[in-house]
Amino acid sequence: MTVATSISRSPADKPPKARGRKRGISAFWMKQFHTWHWLSSAVCLVGMLLFAITGITLNHSSSIEADPQVESVETVLPETAMAALGTVPEDSDADTPIPHAVAEWLSNDLDISLAGRTPEWSADELYIPLPRAGGDGWVAIDRMSGDVLYEDTDRGWISYFNDLHKGRDTGTAWSWFIDIFAGACVVFSLTGFLLLQLHARRRPMTWPTVGLGVIIPVFLMIFLMH
Repeated sequence: MTVATSISRSPADKPPKARGRKRGISAFWMKQFHTWHWLSSAVCLVGMLLFAITGITLNHSSSIEADPQVESVETVLPETAMAALGTVPEDSDADTPIPHAVAEWLSNDLDISLAGRTPEWSADELYIPLPRAGGDGWVAIDRMSGDVLYEDTDRGWISYFNDLHKGRDTGTAWSWFIDIFAGACVVFSLTGFLLLQLHARRRPMTWPTVGLGVIIPVFLMIFLMH
């Protein structure tokens, strides 16, 4: 007489191939999350420090005294540049370019770069605002007499880095950097969240800590801001 017996297999008795496939999928995504997390953190490292430190200085800007250094220069436009300026119509607008002779003289004698600057024309004056990160400036040229008045204000290094944080008068290249940096921060945060999810089972305080990070700013915004 033959007796039939049934053998039940535990999960540990599954064929090695099936177990390896399951572990392989998990290991693949784990590796991807870690790779993107450390790559984005490398991109964000210096920028994150810059924005964190300047966040503190901006938050306490009223307590940090600035000592602006103002430089004023009064001079006269040379005859060749004056003649070039006289060819510009009185009803010119911001799209009218500054004559090359004037721009060259401003660059050579006053160290003023007009790249990206928008002139303001009137019947009797050419006015060029010169804002920049950490400072301000302007130059005015009398179209009748050729008198030039130039003023430059330097508000110091803290103001410079604060303006970098705000993207104030920093130009196109820095604007692109801020966008790329912000994208890297998003990748860094999302991959960090996914890594938290992968490790949360072995770390019971993961989600309570994440929840605390959400509750604190929401509580402050609703109840303590005015």
